[in-house]
Amino acid sequence: MTTVATVELAFSALPVHVRTARLITTAVARRSGVAEPLLDEVRLAVGEACSRAVEAHQKHCPDQPVRLELTDGGGRFSVSVSDQAQAEPEHGLSMAVIKGLADELEIDSSPEGMKISMSWPAP
Repeated sequence: MTTVATVELAFSALPVHVRTARLITTAVARRSGVAEPLLDEVRLAVGEACSRAVEAHQKHCPDQPVRLELTDGGGRFSVSVSDQAQAEPEHGLSMAVIKGLADELEIDSSPEGMKISMSWPAP
């Protein structure tokens, strides 16, 4: 039987919290078995996604928290960064960086916000 572990974090839309989100994500990824060479990619991709969400929240809904979900199971380490900013989805440099770093990437955009889901192998 496969065990799936999830860590959820909600933080205020302040740039200072992006560093904390990166640190927590890297620690959980390491504990989940993500290979050491991939940890920088995980950290950078999550930093980009969280920075994008914080910026969107500061413009559109500064009182709402950014949400981070870390899941370990099925041989993958998955990260979802969700915002509630009702903004047009962007396809700029941040998204290009995330696409280059994540092993798998899914972007869900709706009028309620955006969810960036990324994953990496975690044997």
